[in-house]
Amino acid sequence: MFETVLTQVVILFILIFLGLTLTKTKVFTENGIKGMTDLVLYLVTPCVMIKSFAREFSPKLLKNLLLSIGLTFLLHLVFILISKLVLRSKNITRQNVLQFAVIFSNCGFMAIPLLQALLGDDGVFYGSGYIAAFQVAIWSYGIFLIGGKEAISVKKMFVNPGVIGFILALAVFCIGIPLPKVIFEPVSYMASLNTPLPMLIIGYHLANSNVLQGLKDIKLLFTCVLRLFILPIIAVFIFYLLGLHGALPLALSICASAPTAALVTMFASKFESDTALSVTAVSLTTLLSIASMPVVITLAEALLK
Repeated sequence: MFETVLTQVVILFILIFLGLTLTKTKVFTENGIKGMTDLVLYLVTPCVMIKSFAREFSPKLLKNLLLSIGLTFLLHLVFILISKLVLRSKNITRQNVLQFAVIFSNCGFMAIPLLQALLGDDGVFYGSGYIAAFQVAIWSYGIFLIGGKEAISVKKMFVNPGVIGFILALAVFCIGIPLPKVIFEPVSYMASLNTPLPMLIIGYHLANSNVLQGLKDIKLLFTCVLRLFILPIIAVFIFYLLGLHGALPLALSICASAPTAALVTMFASKFESDTALSVTAVSLTTLLSIASMPVVITLAEALLK
């Protein structure tokens, strides 16, 4: 399992390196990346969910999907409590960015390609439950951390690409009528873009960050250890203690093991927070995840298979 996961992570990093190279050679521009990011958020990710949900309805699958959503909220609650206990700073802005970086993983961009490669459509199916709960959590507590109480919007908590895509996909699953080929094929083609495009986007951000400076920041390095090793391993043991086995806890473990969510940079920029720190946190955890994700996922596979 370790070799399989490592191979998949290396493949993703080759795509990230291509994104970095295209940025350094001026092929990628800021406006181009913004458009590509919107394409992934608003079209590609929903198509991935719809494709994985286009299957015969099963009450057992629906029950497991709802369980994955509940478990994801539980994980985020645990992550929030741990981050508040161990990540404190006199600089509240810096503290909040680091706590955000610990709590929220890049479960869409980094996890879905791995879910598809390692667990197939079942992995994406359960991972979609994680993403739906993640979207609610990040647009509520996440945006509160960076922007304060006035930034919270009930509408944004539930009307965002992740939740809307999940609702559409869930409708396809619950109705149980196979999508006609003329619809399913375009959805499938768009879903296939979910591996290369997010990795190229991450490469762009890596090219514009100061990772070496981040290596000198002890608290940021501790944040990376929390996000990449400690919290995902805690998640794995929670599932183990609950007696969960199979694709569902493995999928959630993969989502929880991903590096810091790129939305921290978007929120930091929008609300004039510590944008430089957020970019470095995303970049550094992404680079270090080439070592952490194979270890965590292999542990999860050993305990939860």
